Amino acid sequence: MSELLKKVSKKSIDHEFYSPYPKGYKKGKTKYVIIFGTVMSGLGKGIFGSSLGKLLQYKGLKIAPIKFDGYLNQDAGTLNPFRHGEVFVLDDGTESDMDLGTYERYLDLNITKDNYLTNGKLFQMILNKERKGDYLGRDVQVIPHVTGEIKYFLRNLAMKSESDIVLFEIGGTVGDLENVFCIEAARQLMYEEGKENVCFLSLTYVLEPQFLGEQKSKAAQLGIKSLLSMGIQPDIIGCRSHNPVTKNVREKISVYSNVLMENVISVHDVKSIYLLPEMLREEGMADNVLKLLKLKQKTSKSEEEKYLKKWNEFSEKIRHPKKEITIAMTGKYTSLRDSYASIIKALDHAGAYMDSEIKIKWIETTDIETHKINVEEALSDVDGILVAPGFGKRGTEGKIMCLKHARENNIPYLGVCYGMQMAVIEFARNVCGLKDANSTEIDPTTKEPVIDILPEQKEIEGLGGNMRLGGKEVEVKKDTKAYKLYGNKTKIRERFRHRYEVNPKYIPILEKNGMVFSGKHPDFEIMQIMELPDKKYYTGVQYHPEFTSRPQKPNPMYLGLIRAVLENKR
Repeated sequence: MSELLKKVSKKSIDHEFYSPYPKGYKKGKTKYVIIFGTVMSGLGKGIFGSSLGKLLQYKGLKIAPIKFDGYLNQDAGTLNPFRHGEVFVLDDGTESDMDLGTYERYLDLNITKDNYLTNGKLFQMILNKERKGDYLGRDVQVIPHVTGEIKYFLRNLAMKSESDIVLFEIGGTVGDLENVFCIEAARQLMYEEGKENVCFLSLTYVLEPQFLGEQKSKAAQLGIKSLLSMGIQPDIIGCRSHNPVTKNVREKISVYSNVLMENVISVHDVKSIYLLPEMLREEGMADNVLKLLKLKQKTSKSEEEKYLKKWNEFSEKIRHPKKEITIAMTGKYTSLRDSYASIIKALDHAGAYMDSEIKIKWIETTDIETHKINVEEALSDVDGILVAPGFGKRGTEGKIMCLKHARENNIPYLGVCYGMQMAVIEFARNVCGLKDANSTEIDPTTKEPVIDILPEQKEIEGLGGNMRLGGKEVEVKKDTKAYKLYGNKTKIRERFRHRYEVNPKYIPILEKNGMVFSGKHPDFEIMQIMELPDKKYYTGVQYHPEFTSRPQKPNPMYLGLIRAVLENKR
């Protein structure tokens, strides 16, 4: 304590401004590309940034993405899917925004907590430091301390990742009050690092009212004006729109924003998000970023073309599929498609691999259990069934009814997390004769708790960040469908997010009646994969295979579902 008080008593010029640098940090070694949104949220900054990052990777540059969200939650773990979309789980167990999933898929990276920052996380770090006396007795303020910690977070990521470029996405829009000090930190970063080391990208929106029949740039101009007023001069502007942005509109935006015409680009709607890298390449965007940051391409042009060819082969399958199949997506968040964003993408990856377009039929399971819709009619025109993850009681009986229909009619089926638990309940009730079988999450007093809370979860109070989370090893049983799907591997790694498991007490009766647990925890009786070997494809997994699916490397479980569907249609 005496040493701390000595430090506090010393006046330090460095701490008068407080712009800390990680030990060993070198200016200019890592460049920064910072992405802002104007006019409205939901423009696809994550897809825009990921597509640019992919092109920069093909030029031989190492990219480290990071997303900032302005909410006061420490992470996305307690956010309602109806309000915020899916929670994407990183390998280290971080519950993050769905945009982190986009970066992982496009860039084929396993990122960590260092790639995700919220106001809640930021303020928690600052308050912890303040309590320890790390600010040497200073009154802690938004400027310089909050802005200083944001810059430190970015620089720390730059050092730890040893990246050429940190790709920094600021969520929401420049007009959001909670983003003000983050935008100020970005302005300061450019000042401190030097203009040649920081590039500002703005994604705006060009309106095209149907009653006018022409594009209007005024909203985009006002959004950029807001950014300029905060001391940020954009270097490149991406114009989101339904149709290609006209030259006239781009010229207006160029003049108004002080951005060269060649750096005002159209980012219009296309059939698939996986076509965006090709669009940005045609606009010369990656080359323009390198020019602005005074960076040189590290790969040869022939190497770059080879990488682009492989990506374009994948995107061409998306654009021109040879076959079409329909998968029923059953769940209770179907009114907001973003709740299942990674599952949709995983189906796309597997579909492209098999030259097939995946049509999703959304089925709200609460409507089935309340008899608003008939399960047989709802599933009569589908080729496969996927029971999606979820929590709580609502919609569960509807899921079980869908599962029963799939099992009895031998329809290819995949259950994810909660979907596996529902499959076990349905099998226990209708095959094993355990009529009262249920999960203690749904009915804490059930006489047959075939699904029960994990032992380590029983004493935990609260909700945030305390589930069984992140990448875990799974031991795969030989000569099972799972074993074959994973290329005859006996050890795999997948990501989890759950509190409940198959009750070990009921495993013998389930196995006696034909259920095979083909994947389990390496050390404990925690079942991770179930399958019915007498069915064409009837599989449930406790983990979330969609989190590890990549555009050119689909997850085996989703690939297995699509392959089984196609074989069934022959």
